[in-house]
Amino acid sequence: MTPYDRETSQSIQDFKEWREQLNSSLSRRREAIIDLIDALSSNQHATSVAELSLNSLFQRDYNSLYKAIAEFSHSSSETTESQQVEPIFQVVSGTIPATTSRPFHLLGIDATPYPRPYSATLPDKTFIHYPNPIKGNKPISIGHTYSVVCALPERTETGNVPWSIPLSCERVISTDTATKTGNKQLKKLWENSKSSEEEDKLSVLVADCDYSQRGFIGEQVQQQNLVTITRVRSNRVFYRSFIDENLAEKRVGHPRWYGDKFDLLKSETWHEPDDTAQTSFTTKRGRHLTVTISAWKQMLMRGTKVYKMNRHPFTLLQITVKDPTTNCTIWKPMWLMVIGECRDTLTLIDCYESYRQRYDMEHLFRFGKQKLLMNSYFTPDVQHEENWVKLTLLAYVNLWAARKLAVVLPRPWEQYLTQDESVKITPSLVQRDFHRIIQTMGLSAKSPKHRGFSSGRIKGEKKGRRTRHQVIKKTKKSSAQKQKAS
Repeated sequence: MTPYDRETSQSIQDFKEWREQLNSSLSRRREAIIDLIDALSSNQHATSVAELSLNSLFQRDYNSLYKAIAEFSHSSSETTESQQVEPIFQVVSGTIPATTSRPFHLLGIDATPYPRPYSATLPDKTFIHYPNPIKGNKPISIGHTYSVVCALPERTETGNVPWSIPLSCERVISTDTATKTGNKQLKKLWENSKSSEEEDKLSVLVADCDYSQRGFIGEQVQQQNLVTITRVRSNRVFYRSFIDENLAEKRVGHPRWYGDKFDLLKSETWHEPDDTAQTSFTTKRGRHLTVTISAWKQMLMRGTKVYKMNRHPFTLLQITVKDPTTNCTIWKPMWLMVIGECRDTLTLIDCYESYRQRYDMEHLFRFGKQKLLMNSYFTPDVQHEENWVKLTLLAYVNLWAARKLAVVLPRPWEQYLTQDESVKITPSLVQRDFHRIIQTMGLSAKSPKHRGFSSGRIKGEKKGRRTRHQVIKKTKKSSAQKQKAS
């Protein structure tokens, strides 16, 4: 057996194990849910949820499709709340490849909008951030927001393709924020990972600037084997750790914690960086750029009575990108915060490369909304909507598990694609070939058995009109309320 045959055989075995694990984790509507996930994974023409019932991999009627969505949460939940485990994490954790080139696991967290501006009967709607392509318009909409935690595999494993493996997905309720929901998700993941073999291995969490506040950072610094890397806005103010030169002299009063001010907008408040590093990369158009990383260690941010941030110093990074031919700065400098007890074990290049991989989650959201119909299910039931979002993420994991079995099927105008190993297998190419993979391996769900027609609604029964819900507008707490809450 050649190495290529052994690799193919191992890929087939891994995909079969994933399918068995997925099948065994479901208890109700098992075959219908598997059919629905396969229909999403091979979708090429459907633009609505109902049209997925016309997919050849969905062997049932369209009413079974909606029943599968409605009962997915009952099929994947545990018996007791104390032992409840996130269903996506429970099933997907086996598909995460082991790390080889880097000594840590890389995770990412972000929130994505689910706009529902015309759903008057949908409860718990809020004003959400939604990018607007028209210049000058406010980037807002009405609907829900979903917080997603992903595992970001190594580039050597993905062939430099922006894959990300969703582990947890929760809707951000109107009384919470994305950071509070993210804290709850990560708490579940840390508790579930304590029983794994790689409990003591370092984990790195990357997030955007919304997660650089002390409400989120203060919770994550409690994890010993976790380093959090977040982007910070350029108008933030930090402080140097105060070093008392007269230690022998006794002083009365509260000890001083914070040293000189470090204002990101005022370069005159910056002191010399403690460390620097340089790297380079080439854009898709062949442009060579140089990256300079400057690091200031033992920095502090203001805390509260709940989150005593003076006990948790961090490393502040400034990322500048220049064109070596003109020596001009290409983009506005980016600031990163690296916090955690084990932050010194990471090099500056590791921190920069880890945060760059956070953008792979943006590809997940875009692919989910364009190809997996993530935002195309319009229902007045919030639980059904949550089930649908989780099902689309499971379909994405289904493509991830089948990526090594996919064959490139170029279209007539895609002359740049060839059927050789040099082509990078993207989620779109796997989705294009997923129907053949399932048909060849025979891993589809069992054929349905027709059980006649239901009796339908009782004669004379009338359904009442659904309740219409107002849009909930979140307001910022006053200073008195903040002090009372802290």
